[in-house]
Parts: sequence; C-alpha cells; structure tokens
Amino acid sequence: MTPSSLGFQMPAEWAPQVAVWLSWPHNLDTWPGRFDSIPAKFAEIASVISRYEAVRLNCAINLQEEAARLLKEADAEMENVCFYDHPTNDAWCRDHGPIFIKNPQTGEVALTDWQYNAWGGKYPLYGLDNKIPLQVGKALQLNRFEFPVVLEGGSLDVNGKGSLLTTSSCLLHPNRNPEMSKAQIEEQLREGLGVEEIFWLGDGIVGDDTDGHIDDITRFFKSDGIITAVEPDEKDPNFTPLQENLERLKSFRTKDGGTFDIVELPMPEPCFWDGQRLPASYANFLIINNAVLVPVFRQRRRDAEALDILAGCFPDREIIPIDCLELVWGLGTLHCISQQQPA
Repeated sequence: MTPSSLGFQMPAEWAPQVAVWLSWPHNLDTWPGRFDSIPAKFAEIASVISRYEAVRLNCAINLQEEAARLLKEADAEMENVCFYDHPTNDAWCRDHGPIFIKNPQTGEVALTDWQYNAWGGKYPLYGLDNKIPLQVGKALQLNRFEFPVVLEGGSLDVNGKGSLLTTSSCLLHPNRNPEMSKAQIEEQLREGLGVEEIFWLGDGIVGDDTDGHIDDITRFFKSDGIITAVEPDEKDPNFTPLQENLERLKSFRTKDGGTFDIVELPMPEPCFWDGQRLPASYANFLIINNAVLVPVFRQRRRDAEALDILAGCFPDREIIPIDCLELVWGLGTLHCISQQQPA
C-alpha cells in the first residue's frame, strides 16, 4: 500500500506544525574558513523557532552539551527544544530528513523515507544522513514509507491541494535516478506525497550545488499563489533562467482552471566569497506557526524590499529577518537547514 492509496498527502508548509527539525552543524568543510560562527547562527535560528513551536535536533550525543550552551545563550525556550542522538554527516535537514505526510481524514502523521546521495554524490560521506528518516521514524514511533528513489526535500514544494512544484534540472538530472523516466518519477511523487498535478520549472540559480532546488527560486504561499524569484539585472546570469521560469508559471493552471496569483520576488545583489558566487535567495524562507523566517544578506534596500513583499504574502504572520550572509557560504540558508513536522 502506498501513502496516496491510504489517504496521505504532504501538507503545505503553512499548515499547523508541531515542530521544526534541524540537524546540528559540525562539518567544518561545509563552511571552510567560516565555520566558527555557524553553530551560534543555528542556535539563533532555533531560538526564534522555539518561541513559536517545538525544535527537534538531530545531534550526536557528543555535540549536545555545546549545542545546549549556545541555545541558552541565544535565549531559546529550552522547554521547546528536544535533542535526539542521531549522528549526521552534515546539516541540511531539508534534504536528508524525512518528508512528513498526513492523512486529513484520520489525522495520522507518517513520514516518507527517500534515498539521499548528497546531491548526486557531490560530497562522498552521506551514509549517516541517509539514516535520519529511519531514526526519526523510530524516535517518534510513526509509520514510515520507504522509497528507492533519490529525492531531496528542497527539490519540491506543495500547496496542500494536490499541486507540486519542482525543477527538471534537479529531478531529471542523471546523477539522481538515471534509470527512471520523467513519468516514472512523477508516479513516485504522486504515490508518495499524495499530489496530483506536478509543475516543472527549468533551471535554478548560479552557485546552487543542488542542480536547481525549487526552494531557492519558487514557492507556494497559498493554494493558488506562487512567489517566484526574478533578477532585475538583465546582464546577470540568473536573469534569463528566472524569466523563463516566470513565463512558464504564467501558463500553469489551478485545479479549477484559473491562473495562479504570481508574486515576483527580487534576487539579492550577488554575494561572493573567495570569488565564488553564492546561492543567496530570499525565496529560501521558512514558514512556521504564526511567523515566516526570511534570509537577509546585509543589503539594506533589497532586504527591505523582499521583507515587504513577503509581508504582503503572509499578512497574518510575523516576518522575521535572519542574517544569512555567513550561513549561505555553506550553499544554503533557512529552508535548506530545516524540515517541518505537521501537527
């Protein structure tokens, strides 16, 4: 029996949550030369989340004392923080963590366990990360549905009403599932996540080592509304692929045949470190109960513009900027490090 046949589906991120999962950072190679500030940044992010809902941390036992110290220094609501002795290779919980699903009829929450290969084998050590969904399922005593397909949480976004956004540059890349056709991959998404319509965009942004994750470019903000990143500078290499995605979005239709409410979100000005273009994007925001955490990059005008646009999309939620200029040196920000667990 598949999750879909049992009535499960992946809820939208704005649906009520019981917790957000994070995997505590410890891999110096992920932020070469800048790791020292990263644990405190994770503690800051966890602290903000803890004021709204539970924070559950995949964190090896030998790292927990230091993590707890930093969380307390960041004024986290420690009664809302829970540690799990789940060793990891890295900190990208969106991609190696479970993708939670829920049966709206019974209220049961379960999880899906997809294969993880560190974005096509780009980083050889990922065996511990690939075990995280199994460990989370055991810890929470939730039903777990395992799939033989390589799939990362950052490669998809859903509206909770049967629609899913993804990119062909990632899901159809030969370093993921070379033996599978587009139709076969779509079937696995439908069976595993309870979706019906799959919308395919093209390429992601420069500097993204995931081959184009959707959560850096285009996100649902309501069942019939989509936020999409655009690049104002026509000379920037992100301009053309993001414009092509925007045009494709305009052709998509909602379940009742209408057009989606499309909101354009400007990209930040290019961010570099050691000459490397980083995948900085305001689209990597994280929706939690009653708030939206937004990555900002010390760009006064662009940051303010992005925050204002997102405030318009989420009028009933507090918009909280989080400085992610150092965090993005690891090639991801708020959405990439987190995975929500529905209530």
